[in-house]
Amino acid sequence: MDEWNNFEKYLFRNDELGITIDFSKIGLSEKFFNGMAEKITTAHREMAALEAGVIANRDENRMVGHYWLRNSNIAPSPEIQGDIDGGIEKILKFAEKVHLGHLAGQDGKFENALFIGIGGSALGPQLICDSLDGDNKINCYFMDNTDPDGIDLILKKLAGRLGRTLVVVTSKSGSTPEPRNAMVEVMVAYEKNKHTFSRHAVAITGQDSLLDKQARSEGWMERFSMWDWVGGRTSVFSAVGLLPAALQGIPIKSFLAGARDMDGITRIASAKNPAMMMALAWYCATDGIGKKDMVVIPYKDRLSNFAKYLQQLIMESLGKEKDRNGNVVRQGLTVYGNKGSTDQHSFIQQLRDGLQNFFITIITVLESRDGVSPAIDNGGMASGDYLNGFALGTAKALSESGTGVIQVSIDKFSEYELGGLIALYERTVGFYASMININAYHQPGVEAGKKAAAEILQIQQSIRSFLVKNKGKRFSIGDIADGVNLKNQKVLIFKLLEHMAANGEAVKKNPSVEILKSTYEAV
Repeated sequence: MDEWNNFEKYLFRNDELGITIDFSKIGLSEKFFNGMAEKITTAHREMAALEAGVIANRDENRMVGHYWLRNSNIAPSPEIQGDIDGGIEKILKFAEKVHLGHLAGQDGKFENALFIGIGGSALGPQLICDSLDGDNKINCYFMDNTDPDGIDLILKKLAGRLGRTLVVVTSKSGSTPEPRNAMVEVMVAYEKNKHTFSRHAVAITGQDSLLDKQARSEGWMERFSMWDWVGGRTSVFSAVGLLPAALQGIPIKSFLAGARDMDGITRIASAKNPAMMMALAWYCATDGIGKKDMVVIPYKDRLSNFAKYLQQLIMESLGKEKDRNGNVVRQGLTVYGNKGSTDQHSFIQQLRDGLQNFFITIITVLESRDGVSPAIDNGGMASGDYLNGFALGTAKALSESGTGVIQVSIDKFSEYELGGLIALYERTVGFYASMININAYHQPGVEAGKKAAAEILQIQQSIRSFLVKNKGKRFSIGDIADGVNLKNQKVLIFKLLEHMAANGEAVKKNPSVEILKSTYEAV
């Protein structure tokens, strides 16, 4: 089959959404489609059941309802529909009061917003704030880690401006360490600056969570719901993403409409709907076992965080040890990327000439800017012409070297198109997960990591207690391991002692020429 015929056969185009996807250079064939027929049918059936409200996250006995967020009419109950619609109106009214100055900080109208979260609770708002322009620009800042130095960097930027800063704390449970720790540090900063934190604070959390109870008891400005049927990595169409968007003056109903309209075409039970074709392309490129990495390069500065956003959506959803039958399969799809044409000058050299262990998705926007661009050279070329040329040239060069290439092209870029793009990948993940028989909607590995961290912190507390109890005495690493009944954990104990001593956490180090022979004591 020649290039043009193959292009016609595997080209998707939708005028309403303004999106074109070229799947002709990823290796699809009629033989492959025929061999995947049963998986395609099963994936559509399971997606329909998911949208109808089946328990999809069996670990937590929860439904998975992010599709309802942009079309409450398909929610499985009037109560859920009412919660969604009421939540959107509540967000819009709150944002309007902030914009008008009816809700303000101690020092006046809010000029800044500090968003505290982790994972999807941070990546969604970051993507929105970096990608879109609103009519009421509020300076956005993010704390998405428990790194004290990182927290200090943000607080320095907000020095003298806390009284005009709205703080949005997002945590479904209220007990996740990263947002909790950052929140406590920010509360201390407000207190030091003689400002009342609660007069500047908003919570996005589950009903009756620890955070919800705290916000209620302390009289925070407002509380917005995070429902248990919305996972963090698919929460951008809930208050998690909609509140930051509304505060920016971004038309959130248009953002929701873009996702809803994309859902409409990706819901069609056909192998040729774009999300199903995308899932099939992933399967074809990786043999359905994650054999190759997926590189995502948007040729649009506004989408510079999109690869990072997809990294969590895809890898947390698909990276699973076991399939749905309990078999060990070690599934996943590694995602990385940045933006074009920046990466023409970094890792694309390896992509072109090095290891062929990846396939690539290139995302472009046809409309270069809002307005006419000036000519850059005597040939009349504009900056956007060069950007488009780099994108097409990269796709051509990689394809010629044997790399699988998916090209996504959007006519223009606004909140509508961003909503559609996110929705496209959300459903693609669901379809692909069904094809490889894993559960995309739980995250046992993340929970295991949290449990291990909690155990390590408990050991650190035991070390501190042992040294304080024996204050005035010096102990070797082995002595301390014996003292806390963890003889086989000397490596971990050494690393914890080094951290504690470096931060003055009631521990003093007495250095030795041989580092492992140093001793430690309580301060």
